[in-house]
Amino acid sequence: MDTKTQDRIIQLLNKEVVPATGCTEPVAVALAVAYAASVLPTNAVEPDRIEVLLSANMLKNAMGVGIPGTGMIGLPIAIALGYVVADPTKELKVLDAVPEELMNRAKDMVNNTGLINIQLKPGDVDKLYIEVNISAGGHNSTAIIEKQHTNISTLLFDNKVVSTKKSNKGECAGNDTAVEEDITLNFDLVYEFAMTTPIEKLEFIKEAAVLNKNASNASLKGEYGHAVGRMIQSPLGQKYLGNSHLTRMLTYTGAACDARMDGAPVAVMSNSGSGNQGITATLPVLTFAEDEKKSHEETIRALILSNLMVVYIKQKLGRLSALCGCVVAATGSSCGITYLMGGTKEQIGFAIKNMVGNITGMLCDGAKPSCAMKVTSGVSSAMLSALLAMEQKVVTSSEGIVDNDVDLTVDNLTSIGREAMCETDQLVLKIMTSKNK
Repeated sequence: MDTKTQDRIIQLLNKEVVPATGCTEPVAVALAVAYAASVLPTNAVEPDRIEVLLSANMLKNAMGVGIPGTGMIGLPIAIALGYVVADPTKELKVLDAVPEELMNRAKDMVNNTGLINIQLKPGDVDKLYIEVNISAGGHNSTAIIEKQHTNISTLLFDNKVVSTKKSNKGECAGNDTAVEEDITLNFDLVYEFAMTTPIEKLEFIKEAAVLNKNASNASLKGEYGHAVGRMIQSPLGQKYLGNSHLTRMLTYTGAACDARMDGAPVAVMSNSGSGNQGITATLPVLTFAEDEKKSHEETIRALILSNLMVVYIKQKLGRLSALCGCVVAATGSSCGITYLMGGTKEQIGFAIKNMVGNITGMLCDGAKPSCAMKVTSGVSSAMLSALLAMEQKVVTSSEGIVDNDVDLTVDNLTSIGREAMCETDQLVLKIMTSKNK
């Protein structure tokens, strides 16, 4: 692989694997509010009204998740925090370490009935769409984020366009000239990059491993969400599940997800706009490598293989879909685990096909504490798929949606999540928004 291609893939990874505090959907909403608030000269006083219009997928993923450091669930507190923080330069860490004074102010805003109005955006918009309209002190502002969680496409103050700077993550904002288009990945490219790129160019992935492991360790010291990670390592869990490579992978991955979904004030390294995807692409691979005492280089290459495979699949699937992201992220993990087991390129391809033949169709019913259960299901499937691959066992093209070609198999998976499950997505949102709570 030539150096230019390597550098373009590294640029892509640096854009897609980034730190995030809290679930990325409500954080992205808070970021859009922060953009709109940042251009208002009256930000220091309470606004007259904040209107937030969201795509169905954004609404679904932001309704039931804990917001970092607040002890509260859902969008209103995220919106209020975005307004009082008013610092869009923090991007997906916009809710990180909010001072107590601003936190109290935000909670007062939530208690002001009618101040914050959240609605479904009518019409045909991207699945990742956030529109914020603020009225305050005789002025108004509008911010729109779409397609990617930090991509500010529109920023207005009193109906006039406000210039925005190009993101240092390679995303285009406002009217700035777009940077070089992302490289389009395929299985061959992902594998060759992970196996042949000089190791010193890949060291950056260690930050993801450290950040996500720290989140997991912090979770295991507390009581978050459904405490899936703690349960697996508890006496009851060990009695019936044992103490093995798999249970330790499940413990650390589930624990990080427990904390993140419950609103613990911890940062994780996300992948393709999702913290749970970043956790699931990283911690099973890291834990397996540590248990097997793999070399530094093997660990780094496995982490790169896993994370880049997730980026590849998400390029085809899109940022948000009706397909649970743990299906995608666990597929990346299965590739990394298979490599660490000594698997060949062919066997890594087998692992992908085994994953597609197994948990395709797991639906996304929003971000919430029970995501930790889905994540552990994905990791269990990743391990099973890797073991079968190492035994030369693979789901064949005569079975279901799996194709002989790995890339066509990925196409089949992503077309189901991108197209066929759209009606499912609408029904899930209808159920979620019509329940008596």
